[in-house]
Amino acid sequence: MSFQRASGILLHPTSLPSRFGIGDLGKAAYEFVDFLERSDQTLWQVLPLGPTGYEHSPYIMNFSTFAGNPLLIDLEQLVNDGLLDTTELTPLVEADPERVDFNAVIAHKMQFLKLAHDRFQKARSPEQQAHFTQFYQEQASWLDDFVLFMALMEANGNKGWHQWEPAIARREPEALKAQTDALQSRIQFHQFLQFTFFAQWQKLRQYANAKNIKIIGDISIYVCHNSADVWADPDLFKLDPTTFEPAFIAGVPPDYFSATGQLWGNPVYNWEQAQKTNFAWWIKRFQVTLQYVDIVRVDHFRGFEAYWQVPAGEETAINGEWIKAPGEQFFAALGEALGTLPILAEDLGIITPEVEALRDRFDFPGMRILMFAFGDGSDNAYLPHNYVRNTVVYPGTHDNDTAIGWWQQASATEKQFLARYLGYDSPHDINEINWLLIRTALASVADLAIIPLQDLLDLDGRSRMNDPSQNAGNWRWRYSSSDLLTQTVSDRLLALTQLYSR
Repeated sequence: MSFQRASGILLHPTSLPSRFGIGDLGKAAYEFVDFLERSDQTLWQVLPLGPTGYEHSPYIMNFSTFAGNPLLIDLEQLVNDGLLDTTELTPLVEADPERVDFNAVIAHKMQFLKLAHDRFQKARSPEQQAHFTQFYQEQASWLDDFVLFMALMEANGNKGWHQWEPAIARREPEALKAQTDALQSRIQFHQFLQFTFFAQWQKLRQYANAKNIKIIGDISIYVCHNSADVWADPDLFKLDPTTFEPAFIAGVPPDYFSATGQLWGNPVYNWEQAQKTNFAWWIKRFQVTLQYVDIVRVDHFRGFEAYWQVPAGEETAINGEWIKAPGEQFFAALGEALGTLPILAEDLGIITPEVEALRDRFDFPGMRILMFAFGDGSDNAYLPHNYVRNTVVYPGTHDNDTAIGWWQQASATEKQFLARYLGYDSPHDINEINWLLIRTALASVADLAIIPLQDLLDLDGRSRMNDPSQNAGNWRWRYSSSDLLTQTVSDRLLALTQLYSR
């Protein structure tokens, strides 16, 4: 579907400030929404919100595509719920307030979440019980598998599900029932975490929607092998039938980000099996996602037309091959189930005419990145004069450096091209490259423009969210205080937004 001309900000909730070492769904999130409103922004884009594992990538290491990340729960709202006391809450002593120390955060927050759960079990109010029952009934199709998966993983020393007792790995009914009975306390804790996350997220979303701000969520095309999704529906993935290890690994061939490609580690889909069910799992995934966001950004959209499949055991993504996927059939089935498809297509990377045809067949806006625009000639698809209206433009995304960081590393050729393109005699005449790219994005013909918060705050490469060429140390950036969302920044963004009819 096409969208009305608008703009917004890219910020994952973990990057919000808080007293507990990681952004959450509390006061700072509401202050950020207020900043969006003051700045006349109507979109807030977030990354996938699921519970993360190794290196805490929201794209590669989620334990579920349906569940929420309990680390985002606001502890202070649990005080309001009568489940914690203000005097109990101690802030996390941080070495660096602009970096999330996930290990420290988990140890610190989980003690309070377990205490809140114990009190919820002993003395929940009738109203809390009614809300919990409603949530459980509405989400049972995925929640039952997820909470049992998490309880089993903890009981098995955090080993992957394929290393559990064979009867449990194979989901034999009697073995599952025995484990469900034995692990009730753990299961109930994870039920409570999901109930609390979704209640807090819905409250925040409603606050944003009431201010005419829509949430853009994100569906990562692949899921983690060690996840409730793969354990519950192994036939939907290409696995070794004996070991349940992935037979093939997902990734992309060598590209702008990496000379050896990207090897993500996720199992690829068995699309033939998905077709037999008329894509039931995929449709449920979109249905659940649209319960808590307004627009869905589909990560790695090209994988729905063809995907890069690498045999298990390879050390890089070079020795893979493209395999066709039934994208047109899937999106047609999704449209029949959902009606309107409020989808943005992340169509970056190696894009073929077939991928563009699939995107355009369903009228999905594609993406344009200004940082990709200035390395070639005037026919570069990322240059604004080559845009079509049904597009979303970014200075850069979470996978790029900040605008200032990019400019500091850009080649002389890129800098000279950008200067000429935007009407400067020399790159040395350019001040505030971040605001120049913000203005260029907002001025473009693209219907949607999304600005990373780092660029509004004049931050350099030390505030980059993710570097796809590196496996470690990503996803940790956060800003230290809501005081950084000044009226000066808001007024400047507001003026440009109004000037360019956003």
